[in-house]
Amino acid sequence: MNYITGTNRHQSYFATLEDQVAADNPVRLIDAFVDKLELAKLGFTNTVHKSEGRPPYEPGDLLKLYLYGYLNKIRSSRKLERECSRNVELHWLLKQLQPNYHTIADFRKLHRYKRPRICVWRGFG
Repeated sequence: MNYITGTNRHQSYFATLEDQVAADNPVRLIDAFVDKLELAKLGFTNTVHKSEGRPPYEPGDLLKLYLYGYLNKIRSSRKLERECSRNVELHWLLKQLQPNYHTIADFRKLHRYKRPRICVWRGFG
C-alpha cells in the first residue's frame, strides 16, 4: 500500500521570510501601521541603556508584538515569547527577534496607558 510521503527533513530548503508571509496577511498591516506612527511623540521611548549588556529592543518592534498578541488573543507574555520562536508571521514581523517574556511584560507595564492614545491619534477611537 502506498502512502503520501513528506519531505526529507535533512534536505536543504531555501525560502525567504518574505515568501512565507502572504501579501494580504494582517501582520503586514501591523507593520505598516506601527512604522507610520511617531513613536517618540506618543511616548514610546527606549529604556535607559547602560554601558554594559545588550542594547534594548526598538520600541516599535515590541509594539508590533503587543498588537499582534492583542489581535490574535495572545495575552500571556510567556505565550508571546513562545510564538516568537515558532510562528513564521512573527519571524517576519519582528525580523526574527525573539524577546523573552520579561522584556515583553516590562514593555506592557511601561506603556500600558499608551494603547488608547494610539487609537485616538490614528482616528480609530
